[in-house]
Order: sequence, then C-alpha cells, then structure tokens
Amino acid sequence: MGYNNVIFKIGGKILENFEDLNSTISQLTQLYDKGSVKKIILIPGGGTLANFIRKVYSELKFTEDLGHWMGVMSMNYNGIELGKKFPELDVIENVNRLKKLDRSFSIFLPYRFLKEIDRLPHSWDVTSDSITLFLAKELEIPHCFLIKDVEGIFNKDNQVIKELNTSEYKKMKHSGKLREFKTSEGELKNQTKPIDSYLLSLIEKWKISCVILNGKATNQRIKEYFDVSKSNSEKIFSIIKY
Repeated sequence: MGYNNVIFKIGGKILENFEDLNSTISQLTQLYDKGSVKKIILIPGGGTLANFIRKVYSELKFTEDLGHWMGVMSMNYNGIELGKKFPELDVIENVNRLKKLDRSFSIFLPYRFLKEIDRLPHSWDVTSDSITLFLAKELEIPHCFLIKDVEGIFNKDNQVIKELNTSEYKKMKHSGKLREFKTSEGELKNQTKPIDSYLLSLIEKWKISCVILNGKATNQRIKEYFDVSKSNSEKIFSIIKY
C-alpha cells in the first residue's frame, strides 16, 4: 500500500532516548526514501518537560488555560531540539507552507497554528496524542500514527489487540480487561494510559483511525508495519478505529 501523507507523533520516551530516536528516524527515512510514504510530518510529544509543567500546575494551581499552552510550547521546544539533532529535516511552523509541500519529511511546531484556531479544550485530558489527530484532520491527512515505547494495547491474557473500535476500548477499559501497555522488554505498565482520554472522542468525531507503533531500537516495528510483503499476523501494532 502506498501512502501519500502521514502524520507521526513521536512520544516523549522515544524523543529522550538517543538510540530509540535514531532508530525511529532511520526507519521513517527509509520509508520516505523508498517512496512508501511521500510526505511525513512529525509531531513531537511533550515528554519530561510537559510532565514537569503538569507537576508545577498541580502545585501552584495556575489555570488550565495556561497549563494547556505551556504544554503545547513544550512540544514546540522538543521539535526545535529534534531539528537540531536531525538537521536534514525541515522544521516548519507555518501551516500554509506545510500544506503546499507535495513531498517532504518535516517536523511541525504546533503552537502557532493551535493558538490561531484554538478549537481544542484547554485540559490535561488533551495531550500530544489528541493534538496529533486534530492536526491530521486540519491538514486533511487520513493516517495518524503514535510512535511510543510500547508494543500496543494488550488484553488481560497479554495478547496484543490488533484492532478495536472506540466502543470496544471503552468497554474493555471500564471492565478491567486491558493490560494497556506492554514494552518491548515485556514490562507491563498497568497504571499508565496508552492514549490520552480525549483521543477517543476525536476518533469518533472525525472517523480517523489511530495506529500505535513501538519505536524502540530493539525492533523495527515501524518498517514492518509498512512492509507490504508481510501479513498483519506478522506485524505488531494496535489500531483504534471509529
């Protein structure tokens, strides 16, 4: 399958691990050079900086509005730092310039665009996951990917759930049937949310599915997902559909 435009959110844990980040960018570069994906847009997660802002927010009790925009600024900061590490990638803040590019591999800094249109709730329920899917809708990109440090969404039997819709996800989560995170090293993270809570609403609203892929250097999950010679049974991923 050929992809024209794809948006990838790179999670903070991947951004902050040199080997994992190199592996992720290397895999995406190979997909781009081969023409498997013609236009790649990277959205940086907030990472440790966003977590620090959340901690300060809880202690100082400043407004959710301020916390929201500081969180988005942390994404911009991480995008700028990502561009320094990989100078071959374009760092773009002007959304009109981004839209005009037919073929590109770039990092998008979302603060300016989100500030101008301001259509998302100012809440800690809205993280870079929801922002990425929101940007996919606004940029008319049909494919949304979240690159994280986990294999995907697992059930209580430690089996990856390849596909589920938002209703199934909510039911399984409510009934305690999810082991939501499993790292590539086999560590289960029961207390960590694999996605932010607002993402499900956006998937339902805009009918854009979201794929979770592991970006750790111990595997090649990103390349494998786009490898048309492999069947889905050979690939490890989770996709949440509407």
